[in-house]
Amino acid sequence: MTKVVITGMGVVAPNGVGLEAFTEAIKSGNSGITFHENLKAANFSCCIGGIPQVSKEKKLEYLTPLQLRGFNSSGILYGCMAGMDAWKDAGFEVNRDSELDYDSGCIFGTGTSGVDKFREAIYKLDAGDVKRMGSTVVLQTMASGISAYLGGILGLGNQVTTNSSACTTGTEAILMGFERIKNGQAKRMLVGSCSDDGTYIWGGFDAMRVMTYKHNDTPHQGSRPMSASASGFVPGSGAGAMVLESLESALERGATIYAEVLGGHVNSGGQRNGGTLTAPNSEAVQRCIVKAIENSGIDAKHIDTINGHLTATSKDSLEIENWTAALGRKGSDFPYINSLKSMVGHCLAAAGSIESVATVLQLKEQFVFPNINCDDVHPEILELIDDEKIPKQMIKKVLTIAAKASFGFGDVNACIIFKKYN
Repeated sequence: MTKVVITGMGVVAPNGVGLEAFTEAIKSGNSGITFHENLKAANFSCCIGGIPQVSKEKKLEYLTPLQLRGFNSSGILYGCMAGMDAWKDAGFEVNRDSELDYDSGCIFGTGTSGVDKFREAIYKLDAGDVKRMGSTVVLQTMASGISAYLGGILGLGNQVTTNSSACTTGTEAILMGFERIKNGQAKRMLVGSCSDDGTYIWGGFDAMRVMTYKHNDTPHQGSRPMSASASGFVPGSGAGAMVLESLESALERGATIYAEVLGGHVNSGGQRNGGTLTAPNSEAVQRCIVKAIENSGIDAKHIDTINGHLTATSKDSLEIENWTAALGRKGSDFPYINSLKSMVGHCLAAAGSIESVATVLQLKEQFVFPNINCDDVHPEILELIDDEKIPKQMIKKVLTIAAKASFGFGDVNACIIFKKYN
C-alpha cells in the first residue's frame, strides 16, 4: 500500500506568518487576537479578531506588482503565501517558467472568498462602470480562485480544485489529497485552505451572537476554549498548507519528512438526532472519530495527543464528551488535548489547515502547545478528563500519534490521524 507523508508546510496565521514565527508563537502561547477599529465602526458587538500581519513588502515576495494591481482578496493572498511556502519547504522551486508537472496537483479549500472585491465590483456595476471593473474580478471572486492562482504559479498539471465545507474545509482538503495519492492518481498534492477576514465575512456571525463581546478591552484573553468563562468564539483568518507526497517519491528526492498521514474519515450528521445546521449530531461525530482510527490501522489507545475543534462556545463540553465516548478513554487515561483557537481565534475555512500544521509541528518537534485562557476549565469537562490533560504551558513529550478533527456548519465532520515519521 502507498504510504503518504508530509514533505512541506506553510502557514499564515494571526500569531505568526511563516513556519518559524508560527512555531515560536504556539510554543510560547502567543495570542494573535487584537482589537479592530473597523469592527467597532460597523457596530459589531465583538470588536476583536485574528488577522495575519502582512506588509506590502511581504506581499511582493509572493505576487508581482502586476498581480497585486487591483487585488484585495485577503484569503487568496494568504493561501498563495502559505501554498508557495509549503512548495518551497518541500524542496521545489517557484518558477513561473517551470515545466508543467502532471504528477502534482492541488486541493485548496475556502469558504466565502473575495467579498471585498465582489462589493467593489457591484458598486462599479451599479454606477454603469462595467468596463472599469478590472480583469481579475472573476478570478478573485470565484470559489476556485485560490486553487487557480496556485495551479498557475506552480505549474501543477494534476487535479487542481477547491473544496468548501465550512469549518471542516482544511481537514477535508488534506484527506482528499491523501486519498488521491494513496489511489495512485498523483505523486504529490498541495493541500490546505484559506479564509478572508473583515466585516463582510464576520458580520453574519456577529448577528448570530455566537462571538464574544466581553473582551473588546482585553483581546488576548478573548478566545477561551474549554474555559468555564468562555462567552463565544473570536473570528480569525489566514491559511495553512501542506505538500503531501508518496513515501516512495519523497525518499527518491531525499526530502525532509515532517510526519506520515495514516488516514482519516469524513462524514455528516445529516442534521438528525440533535444535529442542526449549527450543532453537531454526536452519534456522527463519534462515528467519524472511530472510523478515522479504524482507517488508520491503529487502536484508540495509541493516540498521544488531540487537536480538537473546540471553539470556546457551549459545545466544547459536548465535544470532549464525544471524544471520550469514541476513544473509550477518560480521566487520566485520556490523551493530551489542545485548541489552537485560544491563540488565533476561529479561522473558519482556514481553521482545519492551520491547526493541522500546528498538530504536525508537535509531532516533528515533540511538544504539546498550551491552551491559553483556560485556567478555569469548564467543570463539565473536568468530570470527563483530568485537568493535567489540558496543558496550560508548553510541555515536552514523546509523541507518536496525533489526531486532528474539525466539525463544521451543516453538521459535517472530518478527523485525520498523523504519525511521527521514523
